[in-house]
Amino acid sequence: MSGAPGGGAAKPPHVEVRGLTMAFGDLVVQAGLSFAIRRGEVFVVMGDSGCGKSTLMRHMIGLNRPAAGDVFYDGEALWAGDDAARERLVRRFGVLYQNAALFSSMTLVENVTLPLFEHTALDAAEAGEVARLKLALVGLAGFEDHYPSEISGGMRKRAGLARAMVLDPEILYFDEPSAGLDPLSSRRLDDLILELRDSAGTTIVLVTHELPSIFELGDNAVFLDAERKTMVAQGRPDELKESPDPKVRAFLGRGRLPGGAAAEER
Repeated sequence: MSGAPGGGAAKPPHVEVRGLTMAFGDLVVQAGLSFAIRRGEVFVVMGDSGCGKSTLMRHMIGLNRPAAGDVFYDGEALWAGDDAARERLVRRFGVLYQNAALFSSMTLVENVTLPLFEHTALDAAEAGEVARLKLALVGLAGFEDHYPSEISGGMRKRAGLARAMVLDPEILYFDEPSAGLDPLSSRRLDDLILELRDSAGTTIVLVTHELPSIFELGDNAVFLDAERKTMVAQGRPDELKESPDPKVRAFLGRGRLPGGAAAEER
């Protein structure tokens, strides 16, 4: 590693995946994944259906143990340590799942306070105040006492985001955040993600196949291929449009693969 200005050692990446292999028994999903994510960037994980994008996220947040390799946070391994060390690392990030994963029997403010009750010593009044602030930050002031069934899909995603950010994480993971949303709601969510990056310096890891979000948000990206079971491209999304790999070009351009087959059909 090259030295930093002044002779000090260069800082490690905020998040780094090294030699990661994901498998379920003998079924290998992806093998040999290695990439680095800088602090404060929006990093996109993209690829065709079934390539393991969401599975990769689950490995990175401590839900699935890799068959090989590891994930490092500021140089500290997620999987090499004991459960206590892993729990300490996991508390540094929040997650917005594809379906928002709100509890239907709880109001929005009750959903958002859950991490506060689990991980802090705040009492009910203090936790409620923090949760209401986070809901206001995502544009849901006045909806705190509504249930998930009483609001739109886009609002549920924003409520899920409020819960993901309630502990002020330094890293946020998003799994297909725009799935099922209309274009206007999707754009509003993209704007919120950019606000988080710009105002709080949050590192964002975004799993998505939505081209507008990829080009609007992505500072850097990797492309996972389901057939070859590994990453086949890495770089800025606008640069990857000219990738030498035809599948990457077809995906980002919604074009056609060699032989006339549409990208969606392969």
